[in-house]
Amino acid sequence: MTDTTARTVSNVVLASAGLAAAYVVFTTPPLRRLALAASERWLGASVPGYLLTQLRQAWAESGQSR
Repeated sequence: MTDTTARTVSNVVLASAGLAAAYVVFTTPPLRRLALAASERWLGASVPGYLLTQLRQAWAESGQSR
């Protein structure tokens, strides 16, 4: 098996596993609630943190003093 073929096969297997997991999560109500709650918490923590980091970097690059 060539390297290209191995990569293609592994990509197909991973995509299939991801789709199967998504199907199970979205068709099982407790798992769906858990996934939605986890995504809300992740977005609630990471997006403001990213924006704060960008704001600090922009302030530093503007040459303004505190």
